[in-house]
Amino acid sequence: MHEQLWFTAFLNHFFAGPVSGLLRTLHIEPKFPDAPIPNSVAMELLVFLFLVVVFALVRSRLSVDRPGGLQHVFEGAHGFVEGQSHEIIGHHSEGFTPFLMALGLFILLCNLIGVIPGFESPTAVPVVPLGCAICAFVYYQAQGFKHAGIAYLRHFAGPMPALALTIRLYANMFAGDMVTLVFFSLVPIGVPIVFLGLHIGVSLLQTYIFVLLTTVYLAGAVAEEH
Repeated sequence: MHEQLWFTAFLNHFFAGPVSGLLRTLHIEPKFPDAPIPNSVAMELLVFLFLVVVFALVRSRLSVDRPGGLQHVFEGAHGFVEGQSHEIIGHHSEGFTPFLMALGLFILLCNLIGVIPGFESPTAVPVVPLGCAICAFVYYQAQGFKHAGIAYLRHFAGPMPALALTIRLYANMFAGDMVTLVFFSLVPIGVPIVFLGLHIGVSLLQTYIFVLLTTVYLAGAVAEEH
């Protein structure tokens, strides 16, 4: 059985039976029937639940006259993403901001959760950045079809950007986790703090690049010349 984080063990304790049953219904035999939920899925679920709680909290405290600190943070992030998408996509970019924001926050927290003891970054497992890349790929292809109709089919003759998104995010986050773990085990506490800072910096940078590339592909999908 694979090594489980405490949250993974908690989920498997209560949901192993139903999850294994669901997988078998889909004709997928779980490798570990007693622990079918891997660490990466557990971490993704934890990030998702955290974001739902934070969004609900921000929504319940929205104020025009006296905005709180959390509202300022989200408004600043929203303004940054919206401004960047407007520069790249154009005047009709506002409708894409919610997707880009949700994607960016999910990836960022999946990257950063690994710096907390007892957790790990799910984006260091290839299937997670692949899932994010497929999500982005499906979204901007759907927007392309919505914008250009059947003429958009010619785009499929080109390369598959989802693969580039997957490799970039996975490779950097896996390397960041490994470097942090190695230095924590080999050197005094002061030095790993530097690498934790580096890990946070890489997490922010990779999130930005992922969202930026998604925005660029989205711009190509909905360009006016189509």
